[in-house]
Amino acid sequence: MVLEKLSKIIADQLGMEQSKITQGTSLKDDLQADSLDIVEIIMAIEDEFGIQVDDDDALAFKTVGDVVDYIEKNM
Repeated sequence: MVLEKLSKIIADQLGMEQSKITQGTSLKDDLQADSLDIVEIIMAIEDEFGIQVDDDDALAFKTVGDVVDYIEKNM
């Protein structure tokens, strides 16, 4: 469920197909997300899941799976 919501957020922010986003998808290499994209995605995550994402933690996000794990631990 977290992956489904997260992939929708990412797809909406980056203007791409949700079906192309998996746990192993790299935020920078596969999605070509720049720092502004990442900030906007994190803001949307905070709104959607009602959590606060620490800036240092956000820097460690490499894959969609990393973000899913973080959300699940902090919900």
